[in-house]
Amino acid sequence: MAKNENQALIPDKISCHSLRHSRAMHLLQADVPLIYIRDLLGHESVVTTEVYAKADSRRKREVLTNAFTQVLDEKKDEKPIWLKNGDLLEWLKNL
Repeated sequence: MAKNENQALIPDKISCHSLRHSRAMHLLQADVPLIYIRDLLGHESVVTTEVYAKADSRRKREVLTNAFTQVLDEKKDEKPIWLKNGDLLEWLKNL
């Protein structure tokens, strides 16, 4: 019915597997725990469901971005302590 309404919504080749995969990815992106997704998909082991977690590059990028910690205060023009230590820099250059 959806394809009759708007052909651009539904690709010509679609399978039950692609629908399940899409749903699993949407649940994962909505922060639904893998064990619940496993149960919905009927997987026997969460290891099978982990494939979806490995495939979600957008989520990986989001986690890495949120884990970033600002080392320097951007408002101050302050150098890190190791750049202030000339002896340390010379020692490192000579390694």
